[in-house]
Amino acid sequence: MTPGTTSVFSLPPVEWPDNEFLKGLFEPVRAELEAGDLPVEGRIPEALSGVYMRNGFNQQYPPLGNYHLFDGDGMLHAVYLDGGRASYRNRWILTEGLLEERRRERALYYGLAELRFPDPDLVRSTGPFKNAANTHIVRHAGRYLALWEGGMPTEVTRDLATVGLSDLGSDYLGPFTAHPKVDPDTGEMLAFGYQPFPPHVRYLVVDASGVLTTVKDVGIERPVMMHDFAVTSEHVLVFDAPAIFDIPGALAGTAPVLDWKPDEICRVGIFPRSGGPSSIRWFEIEPSFVFHHMNAWTDGDVVTVDCSRFPDLPLRFHPEDSLLEVDPAEMHRYTFDLGTGTVGLEKLAEGPSDFCRVDDRRAGKRTRYGYWGTMLDPDRSFAVFDAIVKYDDSTGSVTRFRLKPTEWTGEPVFAPDPSGAAEDDGWILSYVSDMAEGTTHLHVLDARDIAAGPVARVALPGRVPFGAHGSWLPD
Repeated sequence: MTPGTTSVFSLPPVEWPDNEFLKGLFEPVRAELEAGDLPVEGRIPEALSGVYMRNGFNQQYPPLGNYHLFDGDGMLHAVYLDGGRASYRNRWILTEGLLEERRRERALYYGLAELRFPDPDLVRSTGPFKNAANTHIVRHAGRYLALWEGGMPTEVTRDLATVGLSDLGSDYLGPFTAHPKVDPDTGEMLAFGYQPFPPHVRYLVVDASGVLTTVKDVGIERPVMMHDFAVTSEHVLVFDAPAIFDIPGALAGTAPVLDWKPDEICRVGIFPRSGGPSSIRWFEIEPSFVFHHMNAWTDGDVVTVDCSRFPDLPLRFHPEDSLLEVDPAEMHRYTFDLGTGTVGLEKLAEGPSDFCRVDDRRAGKRTRYGYWGTMLDPDRSFAVFDAIVKYDDSTGSVTRFRLKPTEWTGEPVFAPDPSGAAEDDGWILSYVSDMAEGTTHLHVLDARDIAAGPVARVALPGRVPFGAHGSWLPD
């Protein structure tokens, strides 16, 4: 730890099982830290006043059975910026399941790669699976919500204290996506929930005050995995790909919990936000899987969505398979003509791409700029990015900031300049870790010129492991 760092909670070293997701850049950290006046190379822009939070997988106890990355307990890493200075803290999200494990000082739940129910008393008290709250962190209606797509959000505070499971002011207790979309004009948060039993996919709307007001069945008749969806100012798009759950087979040990069925139909459903899924229209597409959509918009009869498109399901749940050895995604654009019923598909840029983002204030409308992570080194594995990309849709050009060979980064998050007028007036925030040094910095890139490298590198007091998604939450 760096000088001036306080450890507020720590666990003794542990011997992890031989699992690719428990070593190297995935190895969980064992302490909750906080530190102020972090060392800064360069200068943090004065206009950056707020907190950058990122969620991720940080298993606390040696797992039961075969561990999968997505099983890890949620941990938030936050850098607070104010007046050109920075402070840091990280905290485990104290979900009901993790609190029960802390009481017994051991893991109690099986994961996705070895599906088994826990003890009956746990099923009665917290359910058959642990809501790990490990995938994303967003703020809506003044509440900070840690998201895990198998269950409802877990509310935390700005200081990362856990408030508890949220019902969003409703009696709905089903799944809730880790990728909700907030309409910048109405303040509504649109979401969906998928599950391996009927109703398989439901469309959800949370109003601007934070109350879940709409729950509607989308009408998908098979148990599909659907990590993300797309929203425009007028339409909702759901990607019904043949990533199929087999819970009975997984419990019996005869099949993986989720598998790719390329011979089955792959399609996209589009429905108007004003009418809901009862008026959904389906468009068949070539088999492919989309983890993350960058943005979508409606122009007359044409609905366009930019997304990171995999040739098949990149998830692996067979014990002999590796999630790290998959064909990468590339950025593509779908166009759906509601008048003619035709579908267009074009590649936006060459090379691996994922964890794509835009300025959230322009979500659902046509954007000029997008940002994502890529692997320029062909030996890099899934989502271990060595470069950040800026895409200019007006010219089709791509600019990149490349890290050192020993470094890797995650999702690039756009933080707008509150006094800026142009779409790219702002900064890109991302954690960058050095595999050789075991250190992590927050990189602040000028979004207008990311190739120039960071305008500030903020040294964190501890390592930040591989994680998922985050948000810039201005004061």
